[in-house]
Amino acid sequence: MKLQRNGRSKALAIGAMALVSSLSLAACGSDDNGTGGTSGGSTSAAAGSSIKCGKAGNLLGAGSSAQATAIDVWKTNFAAACSGSTVNYQAPGSGAGIQQFTQGKVTFAGSDSALKPAEVDASKAVCTGGQGIDLPMAGGLISLVFNVEGVDSLILDAPTAAKIFDTQITKWNDPAIAALNPSAKLPDAEIQTFHRSEDSGTTENLTKYFAAAGNGAWSYPASKAWAGKNGQSATGSAGVAAQVKQVKNSISYVELAYAQTNSLKSASLATGASKPVEATAANAANTFAKAKITGTGSDLALKLDYATKEEGSYPLVLVTYEIVCDKGNKAETLDTLKSFLTYTASDAGQKAAGEKGYVPLPKELTDKVNAVIPALA
Repeated sequence: MKLQRNGRSKALAIGAMALVSSLSLAACGSDDNGTGGTSGGSTSAAAGSSIKCGKAGNLLGAGSSAQATAIDVWKTNFAAACSGSTVNYQAPGSGAGIQQFTQGKVTFAGSDSALKPAEVDASKAVCTGGQGIDLPMAGGLISLVFNVEGVDSLILDAPTAAKIFDTQITKWNDPAIAALNPSAKLPDAEIQTFHRSEDSGTTENLTKYFAAAGNGAWSYPASKAWAGKNGQSATGSAGVAAQVKQVKNSISYVELAYAQTNSLKSASLATGASKPVEATAANAANTFAKAKITGTGSDLALKLDYATKEEGSYPLVLVTYEIVCDKGNKAETLDTLKSFLTYTASDAGQKAAGEKGYVPLPKELTDKVNAVIPALA
């Protein structure tokens, strides 16, 4: 099942932009459309009324740190609306989350990349009569965050960024960086790069971007595990963000939510469009609008165009999936799982995440997710 690029792509674009534009309404203080999840994690009466609770239960989840902030908002709103129901989510990274899921330790896993065939096979041991499937839930934008003395704005392209993270480029005033930033006062300083220490879907999406748009500058396969030379590591998106904030002349990669929370500057990307594309939710939504579904049946894995050159389309994006069993879910938590996922995929749930720096997914896509959820068994 695939999303077509013509009329269906147009519909996706309209849906994505409509949801992104709703963020500006939220900034003006409007809560008439009944979301919750504002700062402080409270939920309004309207938000609560939009959540269908079902039977109370306790959900355990683990995985992607990229979606941890979205989960925090969602679980707070859900628990406030549904007395007796709780969601406990740990964020050790996508790889660890999938491992816990295939070992039957959690009800759902969060991952920044779709299940590999071997992981699907492993899931069959815990999904009795079924298998793990990918449900796209939180749209993300990966910011190349930097802390460079005297530099407030920075433009990079995929080949240059790949060489920086592989320590082929080691000085901020390197000619390749200077050519992209002719008006910047780049220091003659060593570049301090930070990458994720654990298996990370964010790392995999970054390296997919390098592979697709880097013109061969990144010589390694796209992977959750960091393969570049040298650099320093930190755990989780919060860990690398903290390092960039503290260390001068540094650069790393984090989701937009972490860039905003830590007041970090984000580089614009030169993609081949007429002008560099800024790291904004609206620009990322333009890329999500062209995503294609590559999964089969109830699996909704997506293919993203990391090499897009379309105007205003930010290419360095990720989608975080909730990974669940299509069949073989535990009976005591199935009703709660369906209720929680239905809320997260709703307009209210997407907007609540959007207010925290995520990119609301196109409505045509979330409609497909909501068509799968009732059939979980």
